[in-house]
Formats: sequence, C-alpha cells, structure tokens
Amino acid sequence: MEKSAVMHRPYSEYGFALTSTKIVIRLRAKRDDLKNCNLYYGDRMDPNTPIAITKIEMKRIYQDGLFDYFEAVFDINITRVCYYFKLTDTNNESVYYYNNAFHNEVVLNRQLYYNFHYVREEDIADVPEWAKNAIIYQIYPDSFATLKAHISKAGMEIINLDGSISKSKFGGTLKGITQNLDYIENLGITCIYLTPIFKAQSWHKYDTIDYFEIDPCLGTKSEFREFVKECHRRSIKVILDGVFNHSSPDFFAFKDILEKGNQSKYVDWYYIKEFPIVTEPKPNYECFAYVATMPKLNTSNDEVKKYILDIATYWIKEFDIDGWRLDVANEVNLDFWRAYRQAVKSVKSDALLIGEIWDDAHVFLQGDQFDSAMNYNLYFACRDFFAERIMDAKSFADRVQYLLTRYKTQIQEVQMNLIDSHDVSRFLSMVGDDIRRLKLGAIFLLTHLGIPMIFYGDEQGINGIEEIDYRKPMNWESQDESLFKYYKKLIQLRKDHMNLMLGQYRTLIAEGSCYGYSREDGDEKLIIIFNNSDHQEKQALKLDIDVDQVKDYLEDKVYDVQEGEIIIDLAPYESAVILLK
Repeated sequence: MEKSAVMHRPYSEYGFALTSTKIVIRLRAKRDDLKNCNLYYGDRMDPNTPIAITKIEMKRIYQDGLFDYFEAVFDINITRVCYYFKLTDTNNESVYYYNNAFHNEVVLNRQLYYNFHYVREEDIADVPEWAKNAIIYQIYPDSFATLKAHISKAGMEIINLDGSISKSKFGGTLKGITQNLDYIENLGITCIYLTPIFKAQSWHKYDTIDYFEIDPCLGTKSEFREFVKECHRRSIKVILDGVFNHSSPDFFAFKDILEKGNQSKYVDWYYIKEFPIVTEPKPNYECFAYVATMPKLNTSNDEVKKYILDIATYWIKEFDIDGWRLDVANEVNLDFWRAYRQAVKSVKSDALLIGEIWDDAHVFLQGDQFDSAMNYNLYFACRDFFAERIMDAKSFADRVQYLLTRYKTQIQEVQMNLIDSHDVSRFLSMVGDDIRRLKLGAIFLLTHLGIPMIFYGDEQGINGIEEIDYRKPMNWESQDESLFKYYKKLIQLRKDHMNLMLGQYRTLIAEGSCYGYSREDGDEKLIIIFNNSDHQEKQALKLDIDVDQVKDYLEDKVYDVQEGEIIIDLAPYESAVILLK
C-alpha cells in the first residue's frame, strides 16, 4: 500500500455537510492501489464505550493521473460525528486510518478519530438553487446590438458633466439587448451576464468613473430597469460585472488625489507609494497589471469598503439584479469579500456571486465568500484537448476528474464553465475555424457538471484571435441558423435532463483522441463520445449496453445492440450523444 498517497482532511472538500442530515466523506489514495475503502462512523457523544459504529463501503468516484478518489454520501440523525477508515490494497494488506496515521487496530478513544464536532447549518455552503440549473449567456454590451437584430458598428464619444469622457466602439446599447431578448430566450438561455455597464472611460468599461451611473454610451437607468424587467418576465436572471479591485483615474476619489496630492482625504483609498504621482515609465501607485488608468482601490479601508458595499446592494435594491461577477477577485482581501457576501445576501439571499479567478479558487469557495468562480482551469484543459490537441484523451480525462474533486459538491455544481470569454480567443478560432470541432467543445460544455457559459455569438460562429476580434460585433446580418439550432438542441437536452447534469460523472473511454463519459442518475444515463482526431479512418468504439436499441440524440442515428454491445463508428471530429433510460 502506498501510504504516502493516502489523504483525508476534515472540514474541506474531503469532509463536508450537504445538509444538516447528509454528510460527504472523501479519501484520496494512489491510483489503482486500494481494493476496498470502508468508512466507519458513530456518534461522538455516545455515552457508551465502545460506541456504536456504522460501516459504509466507499465508492471510487474519480481517477486522475496519480490518485483514486473515494466517496461516501450518507444520511445521519446525529449532530456530532466521529469516523475512521479501513483500507485494503490489492495485496490484501489492511490498515485503519485515522488521526492522520495508519493503525493495525482501532483504539477506543474516539477523540483520536476524525471528527465533525458539530454539524453546523450556518457553515454549510449554501448556493442559489436556481444557479444549478442556469445556462449563462455572456454579453459584451458595446458589441451586441444597437436595435433589434442590428448593431451600428459606430462608436461615439460623450463628454460627461464632470468633464470625464465616455467612449464606445461598436454602438451596442442596453436597449439593443432588450430588443433582442426574444433571440436569447429562443436559444434557451436562463441567465445573462453583462460585462461592465457603469460610467467609464473606455469601450470595455473596466475603468469605472461612477459606479452609481449607467455609461451614457450604453443607455440610461430607465432603459436598464426595463431590461431587467423584461428578462425577469422571461424567467432570465441578470448578473452584472463588478469591478471593485480598481477604478478609473476620473473616479472622484482618485481625481481628488491628483488635484490635492498628499493633502487629499482619499489618499488611503489607494496604494500611493510617493508624491507627486507619476505614470511614466511606470506608475508609482498600485494598479491593475501596471495599467496607469486602472489604479487599485484599497478595499481594507473602511470608507472604501462601505462605499463598495453600498454599490453592491444598490443595484439589487433599485433594479432587482440577480448577482455579481467580481472582476480580479483574487487580488482583493478575503475579509472584504466576506463582508461583501453578507451585505449582498442580506438583501437578496439567492443572489449569485462569481469570482474571476483563473487558477485554484479554494480559499474563496469555502461558503463564506463566493458561490462560484470562472472555471478557467477547465477552459485550459478543453483548449489543450479539443483545440491544441497537445493533451490526449487519457490526460484530458485525468484532468477533468481531478478538477471535479477540487470543491464541495454544492460549489462544484455552480462553477461557471466556459470554452471562451471576453478575455481569451474565440474557441472557433482556436480549433482552426472548424465548426465540427466547435461542436465538440459545445457538447462537452453543455453536458458537464457546473453552469455552462456561452459567449455571445459562439452560436453564430463568431471567431477572433486578438482582443479586437474576439470582442467583435454580433453578426446579425449573416446568421448561422444551423449552428444556432445545434446549440439550442444541446441547451434543451441539458434543460430536459438536469437530473443527469447534476448526477454522477463517469469516464467510459479515454484512448488516443477518443474520449467518452456518462452522466448518470439512477437508471437514467447519458453517454457522450468524441473522436477528436483528424485521421481519416473511422474509430470503432465499443460500449456495453443493456437495451435492444439506442438512438443518437443530436444526429438521429440508430444503433443496434448485439449481445449487450454496440459499436459506434466515428469519423474525424464526430460525436455520439446517447440517452438511455
């Protein structure tokens, strides 16, 4: 037994409560090392010695390149739980594991076992229920629409009353988005995420001048109110982009510093290193990524904290938005995000909070800060497998399964999954403008655990490598009806079978460029298989099936089952999506 590979950690993604009466316990071990993994638990406050013990056989739920992950999900009628493990390897060696050590026998002292000292409902990660079923459509407002099915592609420049300047590039407006909600609803979208809409200097709006005002290039508060109202009438949620890590130099506080120097009462609102302030050759104040026009706010300052919390609740109270995506979330102090969550949830308990975090978001996803994070780690895996093809199917399967173990179940269910966004090249361009390969990525995105996010226009075949291109105007004049219908059908599949999308994920095939997995719930199963290869020969893939005939959900192909098996022949970049009941 490879004991150094064994790991369990209470009060983490390896041990947590789903509800006050349901517990999840996980254990990690070397891949293919353990034959059996059993959990034993009891009441930590049982007055008897020895205490009554219940045994549960743990199931191996995932494998990555190095490890197996075992899990037990079970109901309890006690609030104080102690537990230990019995591990048996393939050589029939057995040991008990508790207190981070291996033992030949179990001692009677239950204080040495692992413990849930008390199952506290207040500490259970609580995510919005609606988010588990959400399908997000990300819109870059300036690039989407000016009017119904039209974008002017004409930017503007507006001088604001305070002397600041707001700019746009392609003429998109809030009114334009509202007038195209029929299109969005027809696609099957249940949530819209808008990149920043507040008064700002640039067309991207990530340099906020006034957080309490709509940018005049995009529209007015009354138009935004109408947009939210129309979305809600269609049962579509609305998430705004909150840029609270930094502001514009024209934001009132920084503007005051520029005018008054170290005599400004707002000096502590930022991280000013010295005076006078300079921007060349490098700013002498903290910024976002050394960009002088994005000075970094000091969110540990009580005045800044109150100001931003007022913003967060204002747009919920006054306009009924449904959540926030938080920009550059990993550069803001954790106590601020804890206060932010409390403020937002006190106004709207089911508001969704999503952090922009490109790597591991562990520290932010303990249930006291964000509900979700942008799942760029999954994006990188999809890029390397589907697009760059520098990762084979086995490596992809290992990576996907590792990523599925990172967080508590309820947090994992609302991760914002993406294959592109406003910050990376379009997926279609990454796959060489091959629609077949885009479809593979879309299938994976819309059948994976978590919230799928579609970047506006992906369903119309928008491409682009550089920023100006992947944020290009929506192509209303030359719509791709076939690709739109494909996305719509995938979205409907997800909506019709959300029980599967929240169910078990199991790898079926991972050989060469061929990857297959299932989504399962009870007797219902969805099987998805890809041939992510440009080799001209068809790949014959064999599956065990216990029904007489199966049908491909997307292509309407029928496969006959012979002696409990089907053979699926997939040409380059073909897929099969099979629903079994």
